[in-house]
Amino acid sequence: MDGVATVGVGQRVRGRRTATTAAVLAATIMALLLAGCTARHRPVDDGRGREIRPAPSTSATTGTGPGTANGPVLAVKIDNVGAARPQTGLDAADVVYAEQVEGGLSRLMAVYAAGLPAVVGPVRSARESDLELLRQFDRPTLAFSGAQHKLLPLIDRAPLRPATPDDTPDAYFRAGDRPAPHNLYLRPRRLVSEPPGAAALTTGFHYGAAPSGGRAESSRTVRYPAARFTFTWSADRGRWLVSMDGRPTETADGERVAPATVVVQYVTVRPSAYHDVLGNNTPYTETVGSGTAEVLRGGRAYDAVWKRADASGGTEFSTADGEPLNFAEGQVWVVFARAAR
Repeated sequence: MDGVATVGVGQRVRGRRTATTAAVLAATIMALLLAGCTARHRPVDDGRGREIRPAPSTSATTGTGPGTANGPVLAVKIDNVGAARPQTGLDAADVVYAEQVEGGLSRLMAVYAAGLPAVVGPVRSARESDLELLRQFDRPTLAFSGAQHKLLPLIDRAPLRPATPDDTPDAYFRAGDRPAPHNLYLRPRRLVSEPPGAAALTTGFHYGAAPSGGRAESSRTVRYPAARFTFTWSADRGRWLVSMDGRPTETADGERVAPATVVVQYVTVRPSAYHDVLGNNTPYTETVGSGTAEVLRGGRAYDAVWKRADASGGTEFSTADGEPLNFAEGQVWVVFARAAR
């Protein structure tokens, strides 16, 4: 009896050990699978209050990536609501694009090629329109805080290098003097070791002497449903002084943002398949096609025609008689405005 009892107990013990081992193995496999899935996905929101844990290494990109000479541009999605101002590094961009987003508000995309500021931000989330707009550049680096879940596969398939806080945590930090999500900032040189140079700006823009004609223009305002941009000509500076929502636009360093050329580009703005957390539809700004525009330079406004035949090409601006319309040397702002139907 004792021997039989001992054998039964041993069998039960071995059975429990086998079951325990199998459970641990299954849990380990599941953890590895989940880790793999997580690594393949981008953050699905703006990182509202998420802590950023820096990676061990803070080395910049080298080799054949954005850090090489004549490499791809760096594009950064920048927050543009009142709580995000003043922004940092906006005055150092070569090109600034302004687009309408949910609720009639605006968001900016700053493109850097000739130089890189120490810090840029606040950084916010990407939109579907960004992918079409960025196709004109050769595999650009896109710095953004996240995106809607359904948009993530499109971003992963796009010909660009996504750079979120999850991808490159050592490149981002949160400022302590602002609430999330308006406090996420980027250190560009931790993504791009050296600026790629002006040759990387494959926008199709032409620079040179001003065309003849035009009309005197001292101020121009572009309105969105819940935002507005005003550009006022400064003869002393030879630039257009930017104001947003009725306030002068300055950087965190007190520098007034003042582009040399402003383009008001009339485009189709239609509903997309995406919505924000409040249920507001995300507008889609179509930047491939053709239409009209106004180009502001030198205190004058010029009527223009824009054309972008396909997503992989830049946008050409021409005068009414078909001649290329030159921009002034310096920063360019492109404000996408809804075309009249």
